[in-house]
Amino acid sequence: MSVEITTGPPEVRVPASTEATDTVATAEAVLSKRTGAPVRLADVEDLGGSDRSVVLRVRIAESPFELPRTVVVKHYGECPPEARSDPFAHEAASCQLTTALPPEARVSPELIAHDTNERLLVLEDLGRGSTLADVLFGEDPRAAERALLAWARALGRLHSTTAGCSADFDALMRRLGAKSWTDPVGDDIGSAVAELPELIDQLLDVRTSPEMAERLTAASEQLGGSRYQAFSPSDICPENSLVTGSSGVRFLDFEWGCVRDVAMDAAYLQYPFPSSWCSYALPENLAQSMLSTWRSEIAEVFPELDDDEVLLPRLFNAQLLWVWVSTWWYLPREGENDRPIDLHMPSPRRSTALVDRWRHLRSDARAADIAEVAEFADQMIDALVDRFGAGALHLQPYPAFRAEQ
Repeated sequence: MSVEITTGPPEVRVPASTEATDTVATAEAVLSKRTGAPVRLADVEDLGGSDRSVVLRVRIAESPFELPRTVVVKHYGECPPEARSDPFAHEAASCQLTTALPPEARVSPELIAHDTNERLLVLEDLGRGSTLADVLFGEDPRAAERALLAWARALGRLHSTTAGCSADFDALMRRLGAKSWTDPVGDDIGSAVAELPELIDQLLDVRTSPEMAERLTAASEQLGGSRYQAFSPSDICPENSLVTGSSGVRFLDFEWGCVRDVAMDAAYLQYPFPSSWCSYALPENLAQSMLSTWRSEIAEVFPELDDDEVLLPRLFNAQLLWVWVSTWWYLPREGENDRPIDLHMPSPRRSTALVDRWRHLRSDARAADIAEVAEFADQMIDALVDRFGAGALHLQPYPAFRAEQ
């Protein structure tokens, strides 16, 4: 699973004995209100959800109007008043925004119904296809390559069709009761910029130079308003990306959907899935092919980003921020073991994932002649290897590509 965004609300648990029954009854009431006639649901299937929400697939057993044969219902618990972000509001606004797109441009589930008071969404059921994670952990390298390029294409299409939508998203959030909203990852990056220098000084004996601190501050300015903003699902990880045969990749789970600089998402193409447990290496040149595919989709709305002199500095800033915040997330604290990123998934050890990211950042910094970042990355790599051993230098590729080695 992806890294839990720490700026989100405290986790809310719905009692296991009543969650499915309550969710189905609420969904029937919401759909009945929408259609003006009784709707009955049956054949409930638990899709997992999270500690914040219940997610079910249900069949429309009775309805006087034409509805899909099955739908997905997502029911959120209450959001504590002190929380800075409400995942229901983010997801409801995100789904309203993407559902308004032309069907041929839509890369997300259609929103069929929602109720703000009940904190419930009824969504299009995209079926039982494989996720991108399933493909990457499979055995077919060609299928994995095709899926990654389709993923990059879908991301570019989403950015191109939602470019400049900040005012629309803001209006949708306010209509849902959110007085303000932020990018949850942006909140974490702000905390990481403030806190990580002291942490790595204590744990790794690495000092953050004034030049490195200035570079981070400058990169963080990209999190504010920019002319290259579009909608982002925020958590665009392999398990949240459905690979379909007919319409390419479709994105799921918009609990932290927001509007931000597209470079923050494009960095996922270069540093595979930095907020996810699914953080293995890609074959050489595939990341570049993914970036080219994304650029081909966004060139019409952001033609300047087809120019390396414009895109690459912005992309480097985004990569720097992702490496910095993931180090803040993953770095084992004093007394902690260097465990896998996710204990329940086949994920790399934290130190191995971090060393790989710092090595990529060092290479990119040298190519861009950014000496302060290259030198700092050198120190971080040496310190991480000294602390966790030479095994941290060897990040395996995704299983689908291992047979090619």
